Amino acid sequence: MFEKILLAVDGSEHALHAARTAADLARTVNAKEFRIVVAYDFIPPYLGEPNMQYAIDARMEEAKAILDHAEKEVGELPCEVHTEMIEGSEAEAIINVANTRKSDVIVMGSRGRGRLAGLLLGSTSQTVVAHAPCPVLIVR
Repeated sequence: MFEKILLAVDGSEHALHAARTAADLARTVNAKEFRIVVAYDFIPPYLGEPNMQYAIDARMEEAKAILDHAEKEVGELPCEVHTEMIEGSEAEAIINVANTRKSDVIVMGSRGRGRLAGLLLGSTSQTVVAHAPCPVLIVR
């Protein structure tokens, strides 16, 4: 049923709980592919050099640390595990990866570390639920 699982993480506690839940789901349904995605904000080009490169390096380092932490939470899985770091809007990146990779389900935390927050769900979660090409499992 859920052969291709997409886990979206941002380093928040909700995202780490979602990582554990997604891993349990992958083990239960014998998933064939498990993909962990982290998106990071665009770097404004007006920063100029060398500031722009410093900002890019810092964002990449933070994204890599988030992926590493999520991979530890997921643990060993009996399927292919892929990771992706994508520059851009979090919701847009998650939806694009789900479309491109033909994901069967998206798993993500209910609230992240974003600046804007919805009343019940974070704004990223709300957007993904509204526009996802597949079912979305929101973990609290």
